[in-house]
Amino acid sequence: MAEASFAPCAVIPVYDHEQPLPHVIGALRNAGLPCVLVDDGSHASCAAVMDELARQPQVELLRLPSNQGKGAAVAAGLREAARLGHSHALQVDADGQHDLSTLETFLDTARQYPQAVICGYPEYDASVPKGRLYARYLTHVWVWINCLSLQIRDSMCGFRIYPLAQTLAVLDSCRIGQRMDFDTEILVRMAWREQPMHWLPTRVHYPEDGLSHFRLWHDNVLISGMHARLFFGMLVRAPRIIWRRLVA
Repeated sequence: MAEASFAPCAVIPVYDHEQPLPHVIGALRNAGLPCVLVDDGSHASCAAVMDELARQPQVELLRLPSNQGKGAAVAAGLREAARLGHSHALQVDADGQHDLSTLETFLDTARQYPQAVICGYPEYDASVPKGRLYARYLTHVWVWINCLSLQIRDSMCGFRIYPLAQTLAVLDSCRIGQRMDFDTEILVRMAWREQPMHWLPTRVHYPEDGLSHFRLWHDNVLISGMHARLFFGMLVRAPRIIWRRLVA
């Protein structure tokens, strides 16, 4: 891909994050990155903040009719980014957890490897809830099993740059989880397609007054079901995956 065709933007799924959102958008715009806000059925106060932000140059607003989940919002934002003519999209959370000081490094890497997904793996500070930290390792193990590989360092960090053509090809070929299962499932399915991935560290901070929409029981059931689906999908694909690696 030629340098001239590298046209990135940021896709930010939003559900009632009106407090940190202006700071996130400000940092992205200061880096010269156009933004696609996806309103995932937010309440009126947050919707009003997004309306105001969308009046700024290079900030687009896509409004979903109801809350559909983080995965559905990201997928809708990726499709909108492609429609607007972008080649790559940075997925970033609206709650301010991600350290955007490394943004230029991520963009430079995506420019250097335009066919790859540029994935962040988290470096946590003391603010991380220990229960969530330890629970991630169970997902790591299942992802490694379902990929028959240690390629994916962390599938749950929502800070990554997608090449849109390859990503939309995956979204168009199967149904991906619509909520908190999205981030993991799409990476596993891309790994099955031998999608190149590059990994960069990114600092993650959990603000004391941060708003989390992770629903402990409901989302863990969704994630468990996703791992089961992917496991059986891996069994079907295992001979082909192993053969490709043997002849590579």
